[in-house]
Amino acid sequence: MLLRRKLCVVVVIAAILFLMLASQSIQRRHFLPVSANSRATPTDRGSVVAATAPPAVQNKKLTLPPPITTRFEAQEKKEVKEEKSQYAQRPCSCLESCISDLDGSDWFSQRYDPEQQPILRETNNNFDPAALKWWLALQRSSKDQTLESVMSEMFQVISPPTMDFKPLPSKCRSCAVVGNSGNLRQSGNGNLIDSHDSVIRMNKAVTRGFEKDVGNRTTHHFLYPESAVDVGHGVSLVLLPFKLRDLEWLTSALSTGQVKMTYMRVRDRVQADKDKVLVVNPVFFKYVHDQWTEHHGRYPSTGMLAIIFALHICDQVSVFGYGADKLGNWHHYWEENRYAGAFRKTGVHSADFETEVIHRLAKDGKISLHL
Repeated sequence: MLLRRKLCVVVVIAAILFLMLASQSIQRRHFLPVSANSRATPTDRGSVVAATAPPAVQNKKLTLPPPITTRFEAQEKKEVKEEKSQYAQRPCSCLESCISDLDGSDWFSQRYDPEQQPILRETNNNFDPAALKWWLALQRSSKDQTLESVMSEMFQVISPPTMDFKPLPSKCRSCAVVGNSGNLRQSGNGNLIDSHDSVIRMNKAVTRGFEKDVGNRTTHHFLYPESAVDVGHGVSLVLLPFKLRDLEWLTSALSTGQVKMTYMRVRDRVQADKDKVLVVNPVFFKYVHDQWTEHHGRYPSTGMLAIIFALHICDQVSVFGYGADKLGNWHHYWEENRYAGAFRKTGVHSADFETEVIHRLAKDGKISLHL
Protein backbone atom coordinates (compact mmCIF):
# COMPACT_ATOMS: atom_id res chain seq x y z
CA MET A 1 0.00 0.00 0.00
CA LEU A 2 2.77 2.29 0.99
CA LEU A 3 4.70 1.38 -2.11
CA ARG A 4 1.71 2.16 -4.32
CA ARG A 5 1.37 5.60 -2.74
CA LYS A 6 5.05 6.38 -3.35
CA LEU A 7 4.72 5.39 -6.98
CA CYS A 8 1.74 7.71 -7.38
CA VAL A 9 3.74 10.61 -5.94
CA VAL A 10 6.61 9.89 -8.33
CA VAL A 11 4.26 9.76 -11.29
CA VAL A 12 2.65 13.08 -10.33
CA ILE A 13 6.07 14.76 -9.91
CA ALA A 14 7.22 13.38 -13.29
CA ALA A 15 4.07 14.66 -14.92
CA ILE A 16 4.59 18.12 -13.43
CA LEU A 17 8.22 18.20 -14.65
CA PHE A 18 7.15 17.08 -18.13
CA LEU A 19 4.53 19.82 -18.33
CA MET A 20 7.07 22.46 -17.22
CA LEU A 21 9.60 21.34 -19.86
CA ALA A 22 6.92 21.31 -22.59
CA SER A 23 5.80 24.83 -21.62
CA GLN A 24 9.37 26.20 -21.84
CA SER A 25 9.88 24.58 -25.27
CA ILE A 26 6.70 26.16 -26.64
CA GLN A 27 7.68 29.56 -25.27
CA ARG A 28 11.16 29.43 -26.90
CA ARG A 29 9.72 28.40 -30.26
CA HIS A 30 7.06 31.14 -30.56
CA PHE A 31 8.05 34.05 -28.41
CA LEU A 32 11.83 34.16 -28.03
CA PRO A 33 12.67 35.94 -31.41
CA VAL A 34 10.23 38.72 -30.66
CA SER A 35 11.76 39.25 -27.28
CA ALA A 36 15.25 39.10 -28.68
CA ASN A 37 14.41 41.71 -31.32
CA SER A 38 12.85 44.03 -28.79
CA ARG A 39 15.89 43.71 -26.56
CA ALA A 40 18.51 43.90 -29.28
CA THR A 41 21.54 46.09 -28.85
CA PRO A 42 22.27 48.93 -31.33
CA THR A 43 24.63 46.61 -33.18
CA ASP A 44 22.07 43.85 -33.38
CA ARG A 45 19.36 46.27 -34.53
CA GLY A 46 21.52 47.44 -37.41
CA SER A 47 22.15 43.88 -38.47
CA VAL A 48 18.48 42.97 -38.35
CA VAL A 49 17.45 46.00 -40.42
CA ALA A 50 20.06 45.29 -43.02
CA ALA A 51 19.01 41.69 -43.27
CA THR A 52 15.28 42.36 -43.53
CA ALA A 53 15.29 45.50 -45.78
CA PRO A 54 12.49 45.35 -48.39
CA PRO A 55 13.69 44.54 -51.92
CA ALA A 56 11.82 47.57 -53.32
CA VAL A 57 13.99 49.89 -51.25
CA GLN A 58 17.20 48.08 -52.19
CA ASN A 59 16.50 48.29 -55.97
CA LYS A 60 15.32 51.92 -56.10
CA LYS A 61 17.24 54.06 -58.69
CA LEU A 62 18.71 57.35 -57.65
CA THR A 63 17.48 60.42 -59.64
CA LEU A 64 20.17 63.04 -60.23
CA PRO A 65 19.17 66.69 -59.91
CA PRO A 66 19.04 68.70 -63.20
CA PRO A 67 22.26 70.50 -64.18
CA ILE A 68 22.58 74.03 -63.00
CA THR A 69 22.37 76.56 -65.90
CA THR A 70 24.16 79.82 -65.41
CA ARG A 71 22.63 83.10 -66.46
CA PHE A 72 25.25 83.46 -69.19
CA GLU A 73 24.46 80.01 -70.65
CA ALA A 74 20.73 80.74 -70.57
CA GLN A 75 21.23 84.02 -72.45
CA GLU A 76 23.49 82.32 -75.00
CA LYS A 77 20.89 79.60 -75.63
CA LYS A 78 18.20 82.24 -76.05
CA GLU A 79 20.29 84.16 -78.61
CA VAL A 80 21.04 80.97 -80.59
CA LYS A 81 17.33 80.10 -80.61
CA GLU A 82 16.38 83.58 -81.81
CA GLU A 83 19.06 83.46 -84.52
CA LYS A 84 17.79 80.09 -85.77
CA SER A 85 14.24 81.38 -85.75
CA GLN A 86 15.23 84.49 -87.71
CA TYR A 87 17.20 82.40 -90.22
CA ALA A 88 14.23 80.06 -90.71
CA GLN A 89 12.01 83.03 -91.59
CA ARG A 90 14.35 84.50 -94.21
CA PRO A 91 13.18 84.27 -97.85
CA CYS A 92 16.45 82.69 -99.03
CA SER A 93 19.44 80.82 -97.62
CA CYS A 94 22.12 83.42 -98.48
CA LEU A 95 24.34 84.17 -95.49
CA GLU A 96 24.69 87.90 -96.06
CA SER A 97 21.24 89.04 -97.19
CA CYS A 98 18.34 88.35 -99.53
CA ILE A 99 17.20 90.89 -102.11
CA SER A 100 13.53 90.17 -101.45
CA ASP A 101 13.97 90.94 -97.75
CA LEU A 102 12.48 94.44 -97.59
CA ASP A 103 13.80 95.28 -94.11
CA GLY A 104 16.68 97.70 -93.81
CA SER A 105 16.00 100.06 -96.72
CA ASP A 106 12.91 102.23 -96.97
CA TRP A 107 14.12 103.56 -100.31
CA PHE A 108 14.27 100.04 -101.74
CA SER A 109 11.01 98.79 -100.20
CA GLN A 110 9.16 101.78 -101.69
CA ARG A 111 10.27 100.77 -105.18
CA TYR A 112 10.54 96.99 -105.16
CA ASP A 113 7.31 95.12 -105.87
CA PRO A 114 7.67 91.38 -105.15
CA GLU A 115 4.38 90.69 -106.93
CA GLN A 116 5.70 91.85 -110.30
CA GLN A 117 5.77 89.18 -112.99
CA PRO A 118 8.90 89.82 -115.06
CA ILE A 119 8.25 87.09 -117.65
CA LEU A 120 5.46 86.97 -120.22
CA ARG A 121 3.45 83.77 -119.81
CA GLU A 122 0.99 82.08 -122.11
CA THR A 123 -1.93 82.75 -119.75
CA ASN A 124 -2.70 84.63 -116.52
CA ASN A 125 -0.58 87.68 -117.31
CA ASN A 126 -3.11 90.07 -115.77
CA PHE A 127 -2.10 93.02 -117.94
CA ASP A 128 -2.69 96.44 -116.46
CA PRO A 129 -4.55 98.35 -119.21
CA ALA A 130 -2.76 101.65 -118.51
CA ALA A 131 0.66 99.99 -118.54
CA LEU A 132 -0.15 98.14 -121.74
CA LYS A 133 -1.32 101.33 -123.45
CA TRP A 134 1.93 103.06 -122.46
CA TRP A 135 4.02 100.18 -123.80
CA LEU A 136 2.16 100.03 -127.13
CA ALA A 137 2.96 103.72 -127.66
CA LEU A 138 6.73 103.37 -127.10
CA GLN A 139 7.53 102.39 -130.67
CA ARG A 140 4.59 102.29 -133.07
CA SER A 141 3.92 99.03 -134.87
CA SER A 142 1.32 97.82 -137.33
CA LYS A 143 -2.22 97.93 -136.01
CA ASP A 144 -3.16 94.82 -137.93
CA GLN A 145 -2.36 92.56 -134.99
CA THR A 146 -3.37 92.50 -131.34
CA LEU A 147 -1.13 91.49 -128.45
CA GLU A 148 -3.24 88.41 -127.79
CA SER A 149 -3.02 87.16 -131.38
CA VAL A 150 0.73 87.79 -131.59
CA MET A 151 1.29 85.98 -128.30
CA SER A 152 -0.79 83.04 -129.46
CA GLU A 153 1.38 82.60 -132.55
CA MET A 154 4.58 83.12 -130.56
CA PHE A 155 3.81 80.39 -128.03
CA GLN A 156 3.25 77.96 -130.87
CA VAL A 157 6.94 78.39 -131.71
CA ILE A 158 8.56 78.79 -128.28
CA SER A 159 7.78 76.80 -125.14
CA PRO A 160 5.63 78.58 -122.54
CA PRO A 161 7.78 79.24 -119.45
CA THR A 162 7.04 77.10 -116.43
CA MET A 163 9.70 78.23 -113.94
CA ASP A 164 8.81 80.00 -110.72
CA PHE A 165 11.17 82.83 -109.81
CA LYS A 166 9.97 83.27 -106.23
CA PRO A 167 12.71 82.94 -103.57
CA LEU A 168 13.00 79.76 -101.54
CA PRO A 169 14.37 79.49 -97.97
CA SER A 170 16.49 76.53 -99.08
CA LYS A 171 18.25 78.29 -101.97
CA CYS A 172 20.63 81.18 -102.57
CA ARG A 173 20.57 82.16 -106.25
CA SER A 174 23.50 84.37 -107.22
CA CYS A 175 23.46 86.34 -110.48
CA ALA A 176 26.05 88.39 -112.33
CA VAL A 177 24.71 91.13 -114.62
CA VAL A 178 27.47 91.95 -117.09
CA GLY A 179 27.25 95.19 -119.03
CA ASN A 180 29.38 96.09 -122.03
CA SER A 181 31.30 99.08 -120.69
CA GLY A 182 34.91 99.62 -121.53
CA ASN A 183 35.68 99.67 -117.79
CA LEU A 184 35.76 95.86 -117.96
CA ARG A 185 39.07 96.00 -119.76
CA GLN A 186 41.96 94.84 -117.56
CA SER A 187 39.51 94.26 -114.70
CA GLY A 188 40.42 90.61 -114.23
CA ASN A 189 36.83 89.86 -113.20
CA GLY A 190 36.38 86.83 -115.45
CA ASN A 191 36.58 84.10 -112.78
CA LEU A 192 34.43 86.08 -110.37
CA ILE A 193 31.73 86.56 -113.01
CA ASP A 194 31.73 82.88 -113.95
CA SER A 195 31.40 81.83 -110.28
CA HIS A 196 27.77 83.02 -110.13
CA ASP A 197 24.84 80.65 -110.62
CA SER A 198 23.49 82.80 -113.46
CA VAL A 199 25.38 85.12 -115.78
CA ILE A 200 23.33 87.71 -117.67
CA ARG A 201 24.77 89.40 -120.77
CA MET A 202 23.15 91.69 -123.29
CA ASN A 203 23.01 92.88 -126.89
CA LYS A 204 26.14 92.19 -128.92
CA ALA A 205 28.32 91.14 -125.98
CA VAL A 206 31.26 88.91 -126.86
CA THR A 207 33.43 86.78 -124.59
CA ARG A 208 35.98 85.16 -126.89
CA GLY A 209 39.31 86.83 -126.40
CA PHE A 210 38.13 88.67 -123.26
CA GLU A 211 37.60 85.72 -120.92
CA LYS A 212 40.07 87.00 -118.33
CA ASP A 213 38.05 90.19 -117.86
CA VAL A 214 34.46 89.16 -118.64
CA GLY A 215 34.38 85.38 -118.17
CA ASN A 216 33.03 82.85 -120.66
CA ARG A 217 29.78 81.61 -119.11
CA THR A 218 26.34 82.90 -120.14
CA THR A 219 22.98 81.67 -118.87
CA HIS A 220 20.73 84.54 -120.06
CA HIS A 221 21.29 86.82 -123.06
CA PHE A 222 19.12 89.95 -123.29
CA LEU A 223 18.49 91.34 -126.76
CA TYR A 224 15.94 92.94 -129.07
CA PRO A 225 15.65 92.61 -132.86
CA GLU A 226 18.01 95.48 -133.66
CA SER A 227 20.74 94.03 -131.39
CA ALA A 228 20.14 90.34 -132.11
CA VAL A 229 22.90 87.73 -132.15
CA ASP A 230 22.93 83.94 -132.16
CA VAL A 231 22.61 82.48 -128.68
CA GLY A 232 24.59 79.42 -127.67
CA HIS A 233 23.08 76.06 -126.79
CA GLY A 234 21.72 75.94 -123.26
CA VAL A 235 21.50 79.73 -122.98
CA SER A 236 18.16 81.49 -122.49
CA LEU A 237 17.46 84.12 -125.13
CA VAL A 238 15.63 86.88 -123.23
CA LEU A 239 13.72 89.17 -125.56
CA LEU A 240 13.19 92.80 -124.56
CA PRO A 241 10.13 93.73 -126.64
CA PHE A 242 9.98 97.50 -126.99
CA LYS A 243 7.08 97.15 -129.47
CA LEU A 244 4.57 94.64 -130.74
CA ARG A 245 6.64 94.09 -133.86
CA ASP A 246 9.43 92.63 -131.71
CA LEU A 247 7.18 89.72 -130.68
CA GLU A 248 6.36 89.09 -134.32
CA TRP A 249 10.05 89.17 -135.16
CA LEU A 250 10.87 86.58 -132.48
CA THR A 251 8.28 84.16 -133.83
CA SER A 252 9.60 84.66 -137.36
CA ALA A 253 13.32 84.54 -136.46
CA LEU A 254 12.85 81.11 -134.88
CA SER A 255 10.66 79.73 -137.67
CA THR A 256 9.91 81.21 -141.12
CA GLY A 257 12.32 84.16 -141.25
CA GLN A 258 9.68 86.35 -142.89
CA VAL A 259 10.18 89.44 -140.72
CA LYS A 260 13.22 91.32 -141.97
CA MET A 261 12.37 94.89 -140.96
CA THR A 262 11.30 96.73 -137.83
CA TYR A 263 12.20 100.43 -138.03
CA MET A 264 15.44 99.20 -139.62
CA ARG A 265 16.68 96.05 -141.27
CA VAL A 266 17.20 93.23 -138.77
CA ARG A 267 18.40 89.65 -138.82
CA ASP A 268 15.69 87.44 -140.22
CA ARG A 269 16.85 84.39 -138.25
CA VAL A 270 18.67 83.69 -135.00
CA GLN A 271 19.89 80.49 -133.41
CA ALA A 272 18.51 79.75 -129.94
CA ASP A 273 16.96 76.93 -127.92
CA LYS A 274 13.22 77.40 -128.42
CA ASP A 275 12.44 75.72 -125.11
CA LYS A 276 14.59 78.21 -123.21
CA VAL A 277 13.38 81.48 -124.76
CA LEU A 278 11.96 84.06 -122.32
CA VAL A 279 10.11 87.28 -123.12
CA VAL A 280 10.07 90.19 -120.67
CA ASN A 281 6.54 91.19 -119.73
CA PRO A 282 5.54 94.54 -121.32
CA VAL A 283 4.00 95.58 -118.00
CA PHE A 284 7.44 95.12 -116.41
CA PHE A 285 8.78 97.93 -118.62
CA LYS A 286 6.20 100.32 -117.14
CA TYR A 287 7.00 99.17 -113.61
CA VAL A 288 10.70 99.96 -114.09
CA HIS A 289 9.85 103.28 -115.75
CA ASP A 290 7.53 104.32 -112.90
CA GLN A 291 9.24 102.91 -109.84
CA TRP A 292 12.93 102.91 -110.66
CA THR A 293 13.86 105.43 -113.36
CA GLU A 294 10.96 107.67 -112.31
CA HIS A 295 10.13 108.81 -115.85
CA HIS A 296 13.68 109.99 -116.58
CA GLY A 297 14.09 109.31 -120.28
CA ARG A 298 11.34 107.93 -122.49
CA TYR A 299 11.86 104.40 -121.24
CA PRO A 300 14.56 102.42 -119.34
CA SER A 301 17.70 101.18 -121.03
CA THR A 302 18.50 97.53 -121.66
CA GLY A 303 21.08 97.63 -118.88
CA MET A 304 18.63 99.07 -116.37
CA LEU A 305 15.93 96.56 -117.30
CA ALA A 306 18.44 93.71 -116.90
CA ILE A 307 19.41 94.81 -113.38
CA ILE A 308 15.82 95.18 -112.15
CA PHE A 309 14.95 91.89 -113.84
CA ALA A 310 17.80 90.24 -111.90
CA LEU A 311 16.50 91.72 -108.64
CA HIS A 312 13.30 89.73 -109.23
CA ILE A 313 14.78 86.35 -110.17
CA CYS A 314 17.91 86.26 -107.99
CA ASP A 315 18.72 86.41 -104.27
CA GLN A 316 22.09 88.13 -104.72
CA VAL A 317 23.12 90.31 -107.66
CA SER A 318 26.58 91.47 -108.72
CA VAL A 319 26.88 94.13 -111.43
CA PHE A 320 29.86 94.46 -113.77
CA GLY A 321 30.66 96.65 -116.77
CA TYR A 322 28.31 99.60 -116.27
CA GLY A 323 29.03 103.27 -116.81
CA ALA A 324 31.91 105.10 -118.43
CA ASP A 325 35.48 103.90 -118.23
CA LYS A 326 38.09 105.56 -116.01
CA LEU A 327 38.66 108.25 -118.63
CA GLY A 328 34.95 109.08 -118.82
CA ASN A 329 34.48 107.43 -122.21
CA TRP A 330 31.30 105.50 -123.04
CA HIS A 331 32.20 102.58 -125.29
CA HIS A 332 32.10 98.79 -125.46
CA TYR A 333 34.96 96.76 -124.05
CA TRP A 334 35.51 94.97 -127.38
CA GLU A 335 35.63 98.09 -129.55
CA GLU A 336 36.25 101.81 -129.60
CA ASN A 337 32.84 103.39 -130.07
CA ARG A 338 33.09 106.65 -132.01
CA TYR A 339 29.52 107.46 -131.01
CA ALA A 340 30.47 107.29 -127.33
CA GLY A 341 28.24 110.09 -126.11
CA ALA A 342 25.16 109.18 -128.13
CA PHE A 343 23.57 107.21 -125.33
CA ARG A 344 23.74 110.21 -123.02
CA LYS A 345 22.42 112.74 -125.55
CA THR A 346 19.46 111.04 -127.20
CA GLY A 347 17.05 111.56 -124.32
CA VAL A 348 15.63 108.06 -124.90
CA HIS A 349 17.42 106.91 -121.74
CA SER A 350 18.83 108.93 -118.86
CA ALA A 351 22.31 107.55 -118.22
CA ASP A 352 22.96 109.92 -115.32
CA PHE A 353 19.79 109.08 -113.40
CA GLU A 354 20.15 105.35 -114.04
CA THR A 355 23.70 105.57 -112.71
CA GLU A 356 22.38 107.20 -109.54
CA VAL A 357 19.87 104.38 -109.07
CA ILE A 358 22.57 101.74 -109.54
CA HIS A 359 24.84 103.38 -106.98
CA ARG A 360 21.96 103.67 -104.51
CA LEU A 361 21.22 99.97 -104.90
CA ALA A 362 24.85 99.27 -104.07
CA LYS A 363 24.80 101.66 -101.09
CA ASP A 364 21.73 99.93 -99.65
CA GLY A 365 23.34 96.51 -100.04
CA LYS A 366 20.99 95.21 -102.72
CA ILE A 367 23.67 94.74 -105.37
CA SER A 368 27.43 94.35 -105.37
CA LEU A 369 28.85 96.88 -107.81
CA HIS A 370 32.18 96.20 -109.51
CA LEU A 371 33.57 99.21 -111.35
